[in-house]
Amino acid sequence: MRRRMLLVGLWAATTVVAVLVGVFAVSTVGATIRDRGPVGDEVARDVSAPSASVPEPDGPAVSDEISGEWGAFVVECRDTWAYGVGVRPAEDAGWRIVSWEKGPDDDVDAVFSDGRNSVDLEVFCNRGRPTLAELERNTLGED
Repeated sequence: MRRRMLLVGLWAATTVVAVLVGVFAVSTVGATIRDRGPVGDEVARDVSAPSASVPEPDGPAVSDEISGEWGAFVVECRDTWAYGVGVRPAEDAGWRIVSWEKGPDDDVDAVFSDGRNSVDLEVFCNRGRPTLAELERNTLGED
């Protein structure tokens, strides 16, 4: 009986340790798994990239405009950090801004809508340049 209790105790301790390790691992890397862009200095650690294309931590800010029939989203990159600089809806076509993220973050988002449709943009910094990671189009339901 004593041996059985010892085995049950060891099993319980092992289970608790495994759960704690899993929770720690998920909370530590969860944001990286959920988001699109690199976090921190991931670009700087890419040894396969030519050294001239890897931005320095104090490198220049690079801006670009992601545009379409919905309007435009201006994003600036400073190293691997993205900043939403501004948004401009295509008002003459009926588009408006629902929301947009100013950052700094590893990626920034903007959502445009014309009442019937919405466009969700996600932009991150790839080697110091704004890069469209995802463009999601949705048809909105009748309210």
